[in-house]
Amino acid sequence: MSTADPVAIARALLTCPSVTPAEGGALTTLEALLKPAGFTVDRPVFSAPDTPDVENLFAAIGGGERHLCFAGHTDVVPPGDVAAWSHGPFEGAIVDGLLYGRGAVDMKGGVAAFAAAALDFVAERGPDFGGRLSFLITGDEEGPGVNGTVKLLEWAAARGEKLTACVVGEPTNPSVLGEAIKIGRRGSLSGTIVIRGVQGHVAYPHLADNPIRALPAFVTALCVPPLDRGSPDFQPSNLEVTTVDTGNPATNVIPAAVRLAFNVRFNDHWTIESLKAELRDRTARAAQDEALRGSGAPLVDYELAFETTASDCFLTTAPDLVEGVADAVEAVVGRRPELSTGGGTSDARFVKNYCPVVEFGLVGDTMHKVDERVPVADLLTLKRIYRTFLDRYFPV
Repeated sequence: MSTADPVAIARALLTCPSVTPAEGGALTTLEALLKPAGFTVDRPVFSAPDTPDVENLFAAIGGGERHLCFAGHTDVVPPGDVAAWSHGPFEGAIVDGLLYGRGAVDMKGGVAAFAAAALDFVAERGPDFGGRLSFLITGDEEGPGVNGTVKLLEWAAARGEKLTACVVGEPTNPSVLGEAIKIGRRGSLSGTIVIRGVQGHVAYPHLADNPIRALPAFVTALCVPPLDRGSPDFQPSNLEVTTVDTGNPATNVIPAAVRLAFNVRFNDHWTIESLKAELRDRTARAAQDEALRGSGAPLVDYELAFETTASDCFLTTAPDLVEGVADAVEAVVGRRPELSTGGGTSDARFVKNYCPVVEFGLVGDTMHKVDERVPVADLLTLKRIYRTFLDRYFPV
């Protein structure tokens, strides 16, 4: 029996210039692979104000209560300076056992590996394997995240699709394939603080009010003391101030306002709402600090606002999924992977609202870099891991 080649699939996907939000031929390539194998394939396009339309793909085969979904994305970040690449970012060149291209690691390589594993599984077991297998692929993971996975999940649920487990093929391994499975993620909350003063000439400070004087107290209030010391399953929450701006190009003008932006990656000590409450309390204390006001001066005029794209912390404990993937990794590569909750966010934050989800994919050390690349051997090994897990999740 012929077997599906994840390297050939990955090369075909890498030749598609699917920079967010362009489909670039990537979903067409997947459809051409899956339809002849018996998968039904839908490619819904979602829209929202002030965001680009995005095409997505949902493909499924089989029936039964156990429904395993492989999720991922075929959109990629821009390649940057193409001249800086050793090989064209959309050529799919293989040199010295390495496959080069934008998305090789993040995450067309992972998509190719689970597509190849699924094609072999269905070819051997047929469509009546005792469950349902699907692909949930977006073109909006590297973009705003508005018209992609979150809406595709809603679309699928409205059509009666009930997922029981999901594997997201994002790169999860720091240096060697099989080191780590992501079983959760810290939450993410972004916000801004605008401190208002009175604009004026620097030579006449008594006629102005410099808002920058209040800035250190607000930064200190946000960061001190630390939000927590971590938990058994998560590293400590951390808040980082990411921008400070007055919008003032003149050196002889006291600015009217200063704006700072921050992001918090938070663990299971917090919910989105409890963290917002904590940050409101901290900024209120900063505004009331006597050191900011001087004798008889009014309270600092400020505004704290939070972005609406916050995501909550989550942890997956489902043994058939977590231990099942870990067992498959160990069976193929001979090492037991770490169960990790580190790193940033991914589309798993949307999937967890529908079913247990873990992430396992390639080594991520070249993602988003010039000369993004993956060892051909790792693609073949990752396919074997996914196939081993499929056989265990849907036993004969």
